[in-house]
Amino acid sequence: MQITDTTTAIITGGASGLGEAVARNLAASGAKICLFDLNEERGQALASELGGSFAKVDVRDAASVMQGFATARAAQGQEHIMVNCAGIGVAAKTVDRDGRPHDAAFYERVIGINLIGTFNCASQAAAGMVAADPVTEDGERGVIINTASVAAFDGQIGQIAYASSKAGIVGLTLPMARDLSRKGVRVMAIAPGIFKTPMVAGLPEEVQASLGAQVPFPSRLGHPVEYANLARHIIENSMLNGEVIRLDGAIRMAPR
Repeated sequence: MQITDTTTAIITGGASGLGEAVARNLAASGAKICLFDLNEERGQALASELGGSFAKVDVRDAASVMQGFATARAAQGQEHIMVNCAGIGVAAKTVDRDGRPHDAAFYERVIGINLIGTFNCASQAAAGMVAADPVTEDGERGVIINTASVAAFDGQIGQIAYASSKAGIVGLTLPMARDLSRKGVRVMAIAPGIFKTPMVAGLPEEVQASLGAQVPFPSRLGHPVEYANLARHIIENSMLNGEVIRLDGAIRMAPR
């Protein structure tokens, strides 16, 4: 699928980090974009800057997601591209140092945002895409890109919630792609390594340098623009379907 001024896209977590980078990349090619985020002030400002639209969406809440899609489609029509970047990543061990088990509500929150939120948005996008007209000679109707993580494969100490949420995204990628294949909708996932997102950028410089040094090559933190470049390549390369691509500089995470 080639990105033109008739292409429409929805990006979750679009107000910052990986989502912002994707939004800027697609908007630079003329695509109409709608940002889903809970940060209304930042989301509105970025959408205005990029000539797009914004919807305050809690991806965990199916009703909020449905309203967000209604807002996006009213502003720009049926989306051709759905990129799920909304997510959280905080640490807790299975049993803490005081012998207390992992908090169930915390686990549910991480799964709710990262995995169920991805499912909610991907499934809503898929329903709209399969009902739309094809946009390529191959009969392609849309592209869905979800954000996994290397933690899905190399989950570290304290990452049981985060790693399992991202492993769920890996697990849904191929069956969702197969479900939608006859309707011309592709589904892919990107599994980033250590990227300079707002969460990481808030760490002390020496910690960031230490994290970057763990990457074999290039030995640095990934830049959100590099994620966005891969997302764009996936959109434009129609043979990419049903796969999870690690974007990690060859890192394999140690236990801690």
